[in-house]
Amino acid sequence: MYEWFISFRYLRARHKQRFISLISLISVAGITVGVMALIVVLAVYSGFTDGLRDQILGINSHIIVQKPGGSIREYRSLREKLLKVEGVTGATPYLYTQTLLSGAAGGNGVILRGIDPETAAGVISLGKQMIHGSIHDLIQGPDSRVPHIILGKNLAQALLVSMGDKVRLISSSGPLTPMGVIPRIKTCRVSGIFESGMYEYDSNLAYMTLTDVQAFLESGDVVHGIEVAVKKDKLNQADQVARRIIDTIGPDFIAKDWMSMNRNLFAAFKLEKIGMFICLTLIILVAALNIISALIMVVMEKEKDIAILKSMGATSRSIMKIFFFQGLVIAFSGTILGVAGGLGLCDLLSRYKFIELPSNVYPMSTLPIKVLPGDVTIVAISAIIITLAATIYPSWKASQVHPGEVLS
Repeated sequence: MYEWFISFRYLRARHKQRFISLISLISVAGITVGVMALIVVLAVYSGFTDGLRDQILGINSHIIVQKPGGSIREYRSLREKLLKVEGVTGATPYLYTQTLLSGAAGGNGVILRGIDPETAAGVISLGKQMIHGSIHDLIQGPDSRVPHIILGKNLAQALLVSMGDKVRLISSSGPLTPMGVIPRIKTCRVSGIFESGMYEYDSNLAYMTLTDVQAFLESGDVVHGIEVAVKKDKLNQADQVARRIIDTIGPDFIAKDWMSMNRNLFAAFKLEKIGMFICLTLIILVAALNIISALIMVVMEKEKDIAILKSMGATSRSIMKIFFFQGLVIAFSGTILGVAGGLGLCDLLSRYKFIELPSNVYPMSTLPIKVLPGDVTIVAISAIIITLAATIYPSWKASQVHPGEVLS
């Protein structure tokens, strides 16, 4: 194909106007920077979304089974039914309430969750998040009269308490007397401290055993619901498992999967990711406009060469191919350099983690990076399509040169 040969000759040749070569280099650099920026930004968004999902699912379960308008008394038999549902790997009952927790530095409002340490370990990731103590330390010895409690790291720091210290649980709902409502007060011993990485959880969440919370609330042997875990490779199919659960246990219960409970949050992330992709694509578009300028000037400079080629029998289609191939080389050069640079920068950011984030603002301490092959492919294809589209007009303009008008 002589079109390729001439196209490469034009790319390697020194132009009479050095400005043309400079614009070509700027075009390649623009495509490279645009592709790099897109890959890094999309990797950050993907890493942030996955990191937030993992931290949310570390505290909460994949599916929550509840009974509308009331508590569940037959939760033991219900749990056995849930374990037989296809896709379910674990189930544990829970009980929660809002209460006041006081320590050496005063009081703080908390969400108190009652769990079964034996079954909760297979559903939530609390055991992996413990920095002091263990989830099984919640279980009291036969001679212990003081219930044990696990606090979030930031909550323990706010109350100025550590392992072994005593705190007091205070509930506003107590027995009614002639003097008014007397709050319930329960002294507990700190047996563990966890850190989930999410500030809201670490500063407002506390755990006790299910029986201790039932005794504190005087609620009897009931729970608010059952948390269910699914297989890790089936997380995105949790809604299907939830439907199978309802088919098994009946319509008297509801099953909420993690996607429906956090739909607005992850939909916002997805929308921001699309918006950022569109904004950063403008960088590639600017580079494509530079390519149009450079090729038009090359066409003007090479008008006599084009006229001679046409006089020798070259068709308009062949002339168009010559300049289209020039744009193709620029497109692939900029895209390949951009992909290589973007992947290299992502590797540096994920390996060395030198960009730290404030933990009280973001749910993670370092910049999260996750490169998705699909994102890289879309970025590369988009860059090539935009760049090649920019070469169509200059190539067509070159094919319209009339030898008689130029050589006369």
